[in-house]
Amino acid sequence: MIDIVIQFLHNIFSFDPNNPLLFTQFQFWAFFALVFACFSLVHSKVLLRNAFLFFVSLFFYYKTSGWFTLILLFTTIFNYFDAFGIEKSKSEGGKKFFLIIGLIVNLLTLCYFKYAYLFVDMVKSIFGIELSVFNAFAWMGNEIAGKPLFNVDAILLPVGISFFTFQSISYLMDIFRKRIAPVRNLLDFGFYISFFPQLVAGPIVRAKDFIPQLHKKFFLSRRQFGIAIFWILNGMAKKIILSDYIAVNFVDRVFENPTMYSGFENLTALFEYSLQVYADFSGYTDIAIGVAMLMGFYLPTNFNSPYKARNAGNFWKRWHISLSKWLQDYLYIPMGGNRNATFATYFWIITIALIAVILSGNLWVAVVFVLIALILAIAVAYRPEKLKKIHTNMNSMNTMLLGGLWHGASCNFVIWGGLNGVGMIIFKFWRDMNVYVRTLTIFIVTAIFAIIDYFFPLPIFNIAVIWTGIILIGTFLRMLYNLCGFTSELKWLETSWAVLQTFTFITWTRLFFRAGSNLDPAEANETAWNTAKYMVTQIGTKWNTSVIPDMIYAYRYVFSLFVIGMIIHWLPDHFKRKYRLCFAMLPLPIMALVVVVSVFIIYQFITADLQKFIYFQF
Repeated sequence: MIDIVIQFLHNIFSFDPNNPLLFTQFQFWAFFALVFACFSLVHSKVLLRNAFLFFVSLFFYYKTSGWFTLILLFTTIFNYFDAFGIEKSKSEGGKKFFLIIGLIVNLLTLCYFKYAYLFVDMVKSIFGIELSVFNAFAWMGNEIAGKPLFNVDAILLPVGISFFTFQSISYLMDIFRKRIAPVRNLLDFGFYISFFPQLVAGPIVRAKDFIPQLHKKFFLSRRQFGIAIFWILNGMAKKIILSDYIAVNFVDRVFENPTMYSGFENLTALFEYSLQVYADFSGYTDIAIGVAMLMGFYLPTNFNSPYKARNAGNFWKRWHISLSKWLQDYLYIPMGGNRNATFATYFWIITIALIAVILSGNLWVAVVFVLIALILAIAVAYRPEKLKKIHTNMNSMNTMLLGGLWHGASCNFVIWGGLNGVGMIIFKFWRDMNVYVRTLTIFIVTAIFAIIDYFFPLPIFNIAVIWTGIILIGTFLRMLYNLCGFTSELKWLETSWAVLQTFTFITWTRLFFRAGSNLDPAEANETAWNTAKYMVTQIGTKWNTSVIPDMIYAYRYVFSLFVIGMIIHWLPDHFKRKYRLCFAMLPLPIMALVVVVSVFIIYQFITADLQKFIYFQF
């Protein structure tokens, strides 16, 4: 009996790297039930409540990341004291000194774990020096333990390090800008950095938004309770029914071996991945918001129906909103924003170009960057009044490229970020054109692709001709509508067309996001390139349309879920608010019954192995 109890306690308090604690596991909800029960005893004592949740959050992180909890503790303690250095410095230079020290330590910690392999590859490529990674933290751990517990020849990425590092940076920046005062109690500050619902995959909580909540008394109205339960159920349904089921039964199979599947299957897998990654990430956020709300804390909205976006820029105001705002406030605006270019603008352009050349190992990438620079230089020489607009676009492109690198140190993420930047810039020019210039422009682009495809018949050019041709048809019909003198507005049709084109564009960029997403840059680059090449080849080669009905029937459950998911996503916002409120105000017995039925249905879709959340790797 004692052995059974000891083994039970060992399982609870030990870390299993093959079975980290996930929101979708029964173990997490047992953990949260116990936490919530204890929380109900201390919720009225603010200091005790915050201290309790801090230690609970550390335990949660330990169950997801093991000894990497020490990195989280180091980040917490360092930033706690550095903030006081910023506040107490009497001169502006002193404040800047402590801020710069804080930024360097936080970014070096992040870069060490996330970009060590990239740094080794760059040194090898530029200087020809053979280097290998060395895990200094593992070495220190072995020295302290007196035996080789950890592998010093590999550097693994701690779960959520990007999120709590960015959160720490925003804290220091907001103190430097005098938006907030430092948190006086270390336990309170530790709670802010490590709050477990959003710790490992966001949203990134800004200090000025969350710290005021640290000292507020617990309050949860009947409606807020219902909304919290709704968000938890909504997130679980997104993750297990939409994301995991679609991934395991279709998307993962196609991406792992695209040549075994037809062009139709490759194309539909690409579109369904867009729904999968949204349902996965926003599902995590929904659960995090609901769990936090039950404890009286409010996390920021991280998604706002992103596939309703009318253009790429609007998409990034709806997708991963906390990261987009962070990049805007701490990267885009300091670089000059929409005002001008700074030294940082050119520094990052050159640095990213160098990284892209090294990651790709292809000089043609350098040629592309040089050509773009020449085009910009000529544009400035002949149209100096466009300089401000060019600087704005350079800052936007830098932000998207660095956002791509934030996701991983491999070429596929640089391409993905760059494509999103290009999409945002193209839209700005497109927006400034009238319908006649738009029609002429897209006609010329389609004609160029058609000519290239005629002389160099490759799948990528075939796809480009079809896509630009579809855009040309829509633009041409809009021009005819104007020429015929019709005055009635067709906003609903224009919005639908813009949303569809934006969704298609974002989906194609995801080809590079999904392909090769792992931590080894060399392997990621090769895998991403081959996956993208094979999928484009399959999609751009002539289809056997006679078998498409059979394919649709064979994947009828997956395709049905995709259609249902997209319909729900595109429902009007006011309608969604209504059914959220209707659920929230149900009598408690009926709500409990709905929860039981919902959980039963959700877990009918669960796969043999629970799928980790996609953004855990970032």
